[in-house]
Formats: sequence, C-alpha cells, structure tokens
Amino acid sequence: MTQRVRVRFAPSPTGEPHVGNVRSALFNWLYARHTGGVFILRIEDTDQQREVEGATEAIIESLRWLGLEWDEGPGVGGPYGPYIQSQRLHHYQQAAERLVQQGSAYRCYCSTERLQSMREEQQRRHQPPGYDRRCRDLTPEAEREHQRQGVVPVVRFKTPLEGETVCHDFVRGEVRFENRLLDDFVLLKSDGFPTYHLANVVDDHHMEISHVMRADEWLSSTPRHLLLYRTLGYEPPIFVHLPIILGPDRSKLSKRHGATSALAYRDTGYLPDAMANYLALLGWALDDSTEIFARDELVRHFSLERIGQSPAVFNGEKLLWMNGVYLRQLPLEALADQLAPFIAPTIGQESLTPEGRAYLLRVLPLVQERIKTLAEGPELVSYFFVDGLSYETSDLLPKGVTREATANALMVALERLRRAATFDAIALEGVLRPLAEELGVKTGQLFGALRVATTGRTAAPPLFQTMEVLGRERCLARVERAIALLG
Repeated sequence: MTQRVRVRFAPSPTGEPHVGNVRSALFNWLYARHTGGVFILRIEDTDQQREVEGATEAIIESLRWLGLEWDEGPGVGGPYGPYIQSQRLHHYQQAAERLVQQGSAYRCYCSTERLQSMREEQQRRHQPPGYDRRCRDLTPEAEREHQRQGVVPVVRFKTPLEGETVCHDFVRGEVRFENRLLDDFVLLKSDGFPTYHLANVVDDHHMEISHVMRADEWLSSTPRHLLLYRTLGYEPPIFVHLPIILGPDRSKLSKRHGATSALAYRDTGYLPDAMANYLALLGWALDDSTEIFARDELVRHFSLERIGQSPAVFNGEKLLWMNGVYLRQLPLEALADQLAPFIAPTIGQESLTPEGRAYLLRVLPLVQERIKTLAEGPELVSYFFVDGLSYETSDLLPKGVTREATANALMVALERLRRAATFDAIALEGVLRPLAEELGVKTGQLFGALRVATTGRTAAPPLFQTMEVLGRERCLARVERAIALLG
C-alpha cells in the first residue's frame, strides 16, 4: 500500500476489556507506531441493550494504563469524528437507504415472534440457521400494507444467491466463502441503530482505515463486509485476522484460565510494560528465543509478516514470571513509586510519608529479587513497617533445640546485640556468628530463631542485612518479646 497506515481499535462497551481485546489494541498500536501511522480509538456502542455502564471509561482506562495512547478518538478528537458510533447514526441510515434504493437491500417486516418460530423450526429440522428471505421480494402493495399497520421494519442486505466471495487475509491468505451459505443479514435495526456489519464498514471507509486488524473470530464475518464494500463502492482495507487465544488446556480462553480484565491485572500488581511484552508474544514472534522486549524494541521489530496463524496459548505462569523479570529490572526509585500505593493502605496511610518512602528504599534491595507482583509487596515487607509480629511460638524453636536452650541463646544474643558498637550487617555477623559456637548450637539454629524473632518469618532476606534495616531498637524489642513468649 502507498497510503498512510491508519488502524483502529473499535471495542464495544459491553464490559471491561479482557486479554483478547487488549491484545488486538496492542497489535494495532504497535503497527501504527512502527510505520509512523495513526492509531484510532472508536467506541462501537450500537448494541444499546448489551451496553454496560462504565465500560467505555474502563476501556479508556485500560488503554492508558498500558500506554496505548490514541491519535484520534474520544477525548482527543480528530478530522473524522465523532468517534462514538451512537453519535454517527445518520451515516449508517444514509448508507442503508442508499442500498435499499439501488436494490441491494430491502426492508423486512417479520415480527420477532415469526423469526423465533422460524429458528425453532430450523433447529428441529437440523437446518443451518438463517433468515428465510420472506420479505426479499415483497411487492410495493405488500410493503404499503405493512406500513399502514405500523410495522417498523429492519433493513436487510440482499446477499447474492450464487457465486463466492474471496477474502484476501494477510495472515490466512486467500479464504473463499460460498454466497449461498450466507444469509440476508440485518444492516439497520428497527430502532434506527446499525448492526456491527454495517457500522464498521461505513466507519472504516469514512475514517480511511488502511488495515483492519482484529481477532480471528471475525474472519467468518468478512465476506459480509466485503460484499458491503463492493456494493457501496468502497475500497476495502487490508484484513489481518489475529490468531485465536486459547487457555493452557487448548480450550477457549476464559476466566477459569485466569484471563480476567486488563484492569484486574493492573490492580493485582502487574506492570504495563510486562503485560504489553507478554501480550505481544500471543501471536507474534521475532525469533524462536527472544522473549523480553523493551517497548521501543517491540515498536522497532513489529511487522505483520511475523504474525502467526497457529492459536496462541495464554499461560498465566509465564506472565507472572515475566512480570517478576520486569520488577527486578526496575531502578529502586521506580520500584518504590510503583509499590507505595500498595503498601500505604496496609499500614493505615493514604500515601507514604517522605520518611516512609526513604525507609522503603532501604528495604527494597532485600526483597526485589523475590517479588513477582506489586500486590505481593505488602506481604513481603510488612514486618519492616509494623510493630507487632504474629507467629507461632513453635516457630522460634529450631529443630533439635529445646525451648530452654532457645530462650537462653536468645537472651545471650540480646545482651551481645545491646553491647554492639554499631548495628550494621558486618558488625552483626561479627557478633552473632561466633556466638553459635560458644553456645554449642549450629549457626543455622541460632540464626533461625533470631530470624523468626525479628521478622516473624521462617524465611526472609539475609538476616544481618534485615536486622540492619530494622534497626537496633526494633530488633531488641522483638528479641525481648520472643524470650517472653518462650517463658
């Protein structure tokens, strides 16, 4: 193509966008950025009965969280607006009327009851579903009679009864559809709102969309769209149908596979760059081995030629691993910024104080290697911020050491810690490591008891570095409490 690339993400506001939705948005955004083209957001809200309150806001919030800013669309504007379909009804009504006048569409007066009865009869006879074309060749007199009775019609497309429609898809290649297997689909509903088939064709033409990049499930609708393009005299775009996304068990992706909405991943502490990196690999690959891509690398390498045909498998464990990689790569200042909103509520604050944030920066080097999601942060660092620890007294007892011996070891350790000249990791190790031999216990036994006493955990970051960050006062108080628990 010689024209400038113009692509669109056109979701319906019927709920929060899920993995499949945002994958389509990402691929369109990447291609626009790779080619220096235009990325458009269009809200397709013509199915008023299924519209969910707040869904449009959730779509916009999801795209902004992922960093997929649009060049034209709601809140941005552009030369082809408005970009909300319910505000563009006259375009679709004009196109439908034009098709009726040229004999390519017709008004259908069949009632809902008749259509339901027809579908039930088709099911009973094991026939493929589809309109039986009863109104396709109504006489003018019959139409006037329906109108006198006040019947509000729909407009149906007059699908050719013979021949075939050939779709040239960038990913699938040439796909052929027999016209006799396509029904006379509805273009305009009785309430004046268009169906998806008419609205997206009209808007893609008016907005000069060069490539329609969408989920593979829409491939079966493409012959209808091509027929409309041809009948309306429009030049069709290049179609790029993205491979279907399956769960790990190779069934259709659903919530039981962990594939919740994009905002749910945000709220459970996934980073937008990690999410974008993972979604880019659901149907696209640079090579057989590279998995971690910075955002600018994705933009630089992305091409339609590398989109595959095979179904992509969504693996929540792989996404979790990738998020951990991104978290471990963050500079401490950036990690603190990301973690602070998750940690503050757990310690009873709306936001961390400057002192709290400075303290968090000292804590983070101890836990950054272990964190996989931001939501795990509060649990990993809670004992640094709270005063009271909760643990079982039995956790204090190392294997093979009695209650009395453990209490005695902690009392001696407490006294040595009180007398320590400095309270840094090197000094603490110099005090405590020789003490184990002096007391006749293994270093692991002594350190294990001290670890539980100071952190409340049987597994924690390196003991001496942890105690240094906790500070002398807090460590002494916690060891004293452990001794009291042991009696």
